[in-house]
Amino acid sequence: MVTRRRFLQGSATALTLLGTGLARTTPLAAALGDALHAPASHAAQGAGLARYVDVFVGTGGHGHTYPGASVPFGMVQLSPDTHDAGWDACSGYHQGDGSIMGFSHTHLSGTGASDMLDVLVMPAQGPVELEPGDRGRPDINYHSRYDLPPAPGKPQQLPVDAVITPGKGYRQRFSQAEETAHPGYYRVRLQDHDILAELTATERTGLHRYTFHRPGKGHLLVDLAHGFHDDPKTPCKVSDATLRMVGHDTLVGSRRVHQWANGRTIHFAMKVSRPFVRAELFSDDRSQGDTGEARGTHLKAALHFDEVGEAPLLVKVGLSGVDIDGALRNLEREQPGWDFDGTRARALAAWESELGRIRIDAPSDEVKRIFYTSLYHTMLAPTLFDDVDGRYRGMDAKIHQLDAGQHNFSTYSLWDTYRALHPLFTLVQPERVPVLVNGLIRMAAESPDGPPVWPLQGVETGCMIGYHSASVVAEAIAKGFPGIDVASAWPLFRQRAMVDDYRGLPYYRKLGYIPSDKDWEAVSKTLEYCYDDWAVSHIADAAGAHDEAKALRERSRNYRNVFDKSVTFVRPRGADGKWLEPFSPDAVGHSDKWRDFTESNAWQATFLNQHDLAEYMTLFGGDKAFEAKLDGLFNAPPSLSGNAPPDIAGMVGQYAHGNEPSHHVAYLYAYAGAHHKTQSRVRMLLDTMYRAAPDGLAGNEDCGQMSAWYVLGALGLYAVDPVSTHYVFGSPLLDRAELALGGDRTLVIETKGNGQDAPYIQSVTWNGQPWTRSWIGHAELARGGHLVFTMGRTPNPAFGRDVADRPPSMQV
Repeated sequence: MVTRRRFLQGSATALTLLGTGLARTTPLAAALGDALHAPASHAAQGAGLARYVDVFVGTGGHGHTYPGASVPFGMVQLSPDTHDAGWDACSGYHQGDGSIMGFSHTHLSGTGASDMLDVLVMPAQGPVELEPGDRGRPDINYHSRYDLPPAPGKPQQLPVDAVITPGKGYRQRFSQAEETAHPGYYRVRLQDHDILAELTATERTGLHRYTFHRPGKGHLLVDLAHGFHDDPKTPCKVSDATLRMVGHDTLVGSRRVHQWANGRTIHFAMKVSRPFVRAELFSDDRSQGDTGEARGTHLKAALHFDEVGEAPLLVKVGLSGVDIDGALRNLEREQPGWDFDGTRARALAAWESELGRIRIDAPSDEVKRIFYTSLYHTMLAPTLFDDVDGRYRGMDAKIHQLDAGQHNFSTYSLWDTYRALHPLFTLVQPERVPVLVNGLIRMAAESPDGPPVWPLQGVETGCMIGYHSASVVAEAIAKGFPGIDVASAWPLFRQRAMVDDYRGLPYYRKLGYIPSDKDWEAVSKTLEYCYDDWAVSHIADAAGAHDEAKALRERSRNYRNVFDKSVTFVRPRGADGKWLEPFSPDAVGHSDKWRDFTESNAWQATFLNQHDLAEYMTLFGGDKAFEAKLDGLFNAPPSLSGNAPPDIAGMVGQYAHGNEPSHHVAYLYAYAGAHHKTQSRVRMLLDTMYRAAPDGLAGNEDCGQMSAWYVLGALGLYAVDPVSTHYVFGSPLLDRAELALGGDRTLVIETKGNGQDAPYIQSVTWNGQPWTRSWIGHAELARGGHLVFTMGRTPNPAFGRDVADRPPSMQV
């Protein structure tokens, strides 16, 4: 099956420990082996918010998250790899795989296409194994509780708790009963060699601690050929790889990877806590003898040690996108010594600080676990991509120097994250917003591909449609964030909107739509370019180009050209203006040549409009007809065509919570004056689509978007149209939340009469005054204040019904 992103690509208190309810851990102690086997009841109950974070949420099903060690927005994600090929291995880890290949230093959180898994390290004893061996499972996707039932006769993955036997190689078995983690720390026992592996991290470095429980010699295998690859039978393609020994305690190297981010370059410097007695370098799995340096495409190293059981062996690794000297400098600055416990404590403290930006009272510990795990996931990306000296590798593959105090970031899943993650940042990460936004503008200037779409470590993957960096930039401008480089942004985004021959845009400009007999996913492209026009119009206005801003707003109504009033669906249209047949609203395309919709079908794409709802509803025949159409979406049979991508999951009728095109849809009832239906639908989704379990996400986590939806929804807010600066109310799940907005500003959100059976808003007050609107602006919230929802068991249809109380739409 062709999967979501691959289809497109082809055309913190310092020493707090966690409690038993989340991840089984024990106090730090010298007897690490004894601690590993201590009963969970011996674990210390921490007092911090991190005790509510379960890093294993999303590591089952199709969440595609990793459980390893990182710090907020850090460049290094040091985590175990259980598999390196196929869709459900996008993060390098799945709870069902049963064995570990090793521990690598870069991972993607929740993506549907993948790369990374750089610099794999595996401790072992006995003969050196150079290949990982087979994981012992069929190379097909796992099944998630959020999937539709499998088709009869279709091959099925083994259950996640099945006993499997991996093939001969360096991978080692593990048990989830001997695996534990909390933010900034991961630990597991490797069963085959009885080695305790522990991981922690700083921004640009990873720190390993290996405790060998058996006496004798041991070694570390460093696999520089290891990396994600789509086809299990075709290894990760690597070029320009180097490995070099420096003395008897340091290994440095580089490689260029030709995977999703084609040509991505990474450098590393590794030091060990005691000298190795011998080192072997391998090229194409052939020993290079006594040489201290190797070049090629398939490089590995084995570092040998005597009497490994005498004391833990520590390994520290620094990364750089610039050069080996940068990796060494990052390592020296961030990890000068061997203080594993101190590094772990500082990582946890960093997470405590960031999680503390929102403090909640919730109806249950389960809700707290889901909320803080979600909040944790929102801070795993974007990721830092610069060196401690301010150098970074740009989108032009050149090395640039940042001004003092500036940073460069990567890993922007913008098609996903413009919807909820970046709006969340504008509330609780306000100091980061100008840095991130100006970084996107800088990328647009550097990149031969123009405005960012899905940039990863200095390479534009081109994944997904639209160019939604426009939304992130425009949102920051519209919300009044200081220091945004509008003068640089406008010509860059104008070029894309008005001039570039990019993915159907010439058709869009000429015909007012992209014909589905001329280009792939043309209906979704048309609709998303409409939103990008709306976004770019704000950049134009900020730059003083008011006539072009108006023209862009007018053009953002091109959605009308793919809407068929006779069936009240958007649908594929040919270059001759005729509707293409056959048409079925649950199909992803009208032919087998390509899809007409991006990870959606006509049911879902019909509700893609985010910015012009008042006008859009007239195409249906008015707000009542639009409300009825929404009802039809949620009540339709949850069927999908046979060529639908696996991302379309978490179905409620034809609504698919497992994928982003649906994420704003439950809030659209508010625009039709039926806000009580938004309340009901949102509460249902909050209750059913998230669980504090490995298979606890209804789809890919997508670099924080799936989790940001929950965080905002639990607060009672959602940015249907981020550029408008408005938040539509939903159905707040929390009893109370206190948001630190920066400076001395605080936003308190409180619910009265809240309960599992009380999803309906009866009334709202803002700073003690009645509030009749079903929405509120960013400007109000960002100043701080007190928002109170009074909830009840029965709907109050009058709330938000009047036209004056509905969320505003675009004004041309």
